[in-house]
Amino acid sequence: KVLRPAGTDVDLGGVRPHRVDEGCAGKEDIAIYQGRGTKLPSGVPAYTVDVMNRCSGGNGDCAIAGIHVRCGWFSSVSLVDPRKFRRLARDDCLLNDGQPLLAGETISFEYSNSFPYQLSVAVATCVDPAAATSP
Repeated sequence: KVLRPAGTDVDLGGVRPHRVDEGCAGKEDIAIYQGRGTKLPSGVPAYTVDVMNRCSGGNGDCAIAGIHVRCGWFSSVSLVDPRKFRRLARDDCLLNDGQPLLAGETISFEYSNSFPYQLSVAVATCVDPAAATSP
């Protein structure tokens, strides 16, 4: 299956340009890839979502937290782990329970609905990675 970043133009190969400098850039470093999953037995389509922190900072200073996603009236026929992704309000979903994604980390979930949602990052905040990994 081919995963394309949400909101990309297929004519461009589904690829958005990404900055090349180092250091945390918040929402610019978060990529959302969405593809078709296996239909439910009832025939309802399923979609897989992978959200990745693409930050390439050499000092490990790329923890991004408080990731809010534009998600419309997101709902799913199948249960989505609310710690991974949940709707807070119209067009505001919270990823990873607000906890940080470190550089290179990906969080994945699957949802089922008659249509795919257009998901895009609204807010994402760079945080101190030492604080993100401490107990």
